[in-house]
Amino acid sequence: MKIRKLFISIVLFLLLFPYNIAAKSTDIPKVFSESAILIDAKSGQTIYGKNQNKRMNPASITKIATAIYAIENGDLSDDVVISETATNVEGTTVFLEPGEVVTLKKLIIGMIVNSGNDAALAIAEHIDGSLANFEKHFNAYLQDYIGVNNTHFENPHGLYGENHYSTAHDMAKITKYAMENETFRSIINIQEYKWDGASWDTTLVNHHRLILGEFPYDAQITGGKNGFINESGYTLVTTATKDDLNLIAVTMKTDDKDVPYTDTLNLFDFGFQNFQTKKIPKGTEFTVQDKKFIAKKDLLYTVNIHERYTNEVDTSGLLTIYNQQLNEPIVSFQLKSTNEPMQKENRADIQMDWKSDGIVVSLEVAFVCVVVFVVVIVIQRLKKRV
Repeated sequence: MKIRKLFISIVLFLLLFPYNIAAKSTDIPKVFSESAILIDAKSGQTIYGKNQNKRMNPASITKIATAIYAIENGDLSDDVVISETATNVEGTTVFLEPGEVVTLKKLIIGMIVNSGNDAALAIAEHIDGSLANFEKHFNAYLQDYIGVNNTHFENPHGLYGENHYSTAHDMAKITKYAMENETFRSIINIQEYKWDGASWDTTLVNHHRLILGEFPYDAQITGGKNGFINESGYTLVTTATKDDLNLIAVTMKTDDKDVPYTDTLNLFDFGFQNFQTKKIPKGTEFTVQDKKFIAKKDLLYTVNIHERYTNEVDTSGLLTIYNQQLNEPIVSFQLKSTNEPMQKENRADIQMDWKSDGIVVSLEVAFVCVVVFVVVIVIQRLKKRV
């Protein structure tokens, strides 16, 4: 009787223990900022959202958009003559002087690292001639090139304006687009920069506390921008990478200066512990009712490592990835029709890809089975000795 009870206890422990650990790691993070989002920077899929489509004043995280706009629409080696208007702007500055000549790249660095509002306005005037032209062209760029639908910026720096707004979702989308640019990536994570201005000779220190390492974290912080004005509270954008997963977190509106950082770390913990990016390689082929379709490019999507997924391709070539447990689609891709013959090796790769999402669960079950088998053999031998 004692042996039987011991056997039952061991089996129950092994069956329940792995799944309790998995369930605990998937707890939804606590976020205290009024609005927040976490996305996979490769696939663009949303991992977590809280009021992510609510229009809010972004404050200085506006400068992420200004930076990528200037990089893609200006010549970084251009000499920019600083106007008196730019030097009279309110808020944080790099103390530019009227008539001072600064390269466009240096202005972008001053705007990002020290959050210089004067540098931001000088950039806008240089690219588009006036603030009015900048507003028109800047917003057209954001809508047409980046594809945001819930953003309008009145200025390049993020000081308050009644018609200056964005959402956590749009800011994440803008950041995803910007991080694909090598020049932007080299600027957005600068910790310190030697500034030798006409009236200010100093070392600029980034205001983003995660970039500076004030909050130790086991993932690599690859960039970000902080913001604050009274009307917006504290806002924060942060990018990070770990184990081939790239994440972007955006938090908006809180009165506590530490909350954006603790919220961001909670979001990153949730993302890195529970999600991974999957890829269907470019050129992968599918056959549906004798119709052949091909992936025109690498197709990236994000999965929860504790759940299982399957796919379905319809006769129009629409590939949909489904969460098997929820029986819900998570993303769809339009494939290209092709008359070329199917390649067997690609089909094998596809089948392995779909099955790989269940590997973790399968290994747990296999482990339990092996241990149960060993326990049964041990018990049988003990009985023979008795």
